[in-house]
Amino acid sequence: MPPRSLEGKTYWLIGASEGLGREIAREMHRLGARLILSARSEERLRDLSEELGAAEVLPMDVTDAASVRDAAARAEAADGLIYSVGLYDPMTAQDWDPDKAEAIADANFMGALRVLGRVVPGWAQRGAGHVVLIGSLAAFRGLPGAIGYGSSKAALRHLAEDMYLDLKGTGVDVQMANPGFIRTRLTEKNDFTMTQLMEPAEAARHVMTLIRNPEPRQISFPRPFAWVFTVLGRWLPFRLYARLVSG
Repeated sequence: MPPRSLEGKTYWLIGASEGLGREIAREMHRLGARLILSARSEERLRDLSEELGAAEVLPMDVTDAASVRDAAARAEAADGLIYSVGLYDPMTAQDWDPDKAEAIADANFMGALRVLGRVVPGWAQRGAGHVVLIGSLAAFRGLPGAIGYGSSKAALRHLAEDMYLDLKGTGVDVQMANPGFIRTRLTEKNDFTMTQLMEPAEAARHVMTLIRNPEPRQISFPRPFAWVFTVLGRWLPFRLYARLVSG
């Protein structure tokens, strides 16, 4: 199957203001895509739009239904959508902050439900579209200190599979990227050594490999760290897996 051409295609990039989303925007622009940039920070989006030339700025808060509804009405005609929202705070069950945990789940998962529910049915009806969700290796198995974050990304992964099965044959492609640790303002909160820590530009190149190739349903990276979750985590008895990640 030939690589997917992005030249002249319009993509709605949600979570474009910082980190991985910002780097994906640069890569998409380089490959000729027209971009609609969304996030809460209009100032950061305008800075990026000026850098890229002519990207449309569409501020949106994925946790606010009215904000999503207004933005979706303007962006639903796009050819594709990339949901690169990642809210994170390290949190153990012993130090559970319910407000923070709920905010994480609201942004990472419920926000995707709000956005996609206002776009995907129309795309299925027109017979064309491309959905890319940015998940996490944390979605595959439980992790220490991941209350809120891990479960929200696991729910997002389940949503991607639900959509893939429903939309197969409709002309709407669904893909998911599962990165490991990326150097951002969010991972700066961690006080442990992060295995194979990636720079955002490196992670964006992995995501672009997925986006440009229609065949893979998902990609997990970086290897070999990803194998801990996608291979060992899948087949190891939970007690052995728990020893591995707790250590």
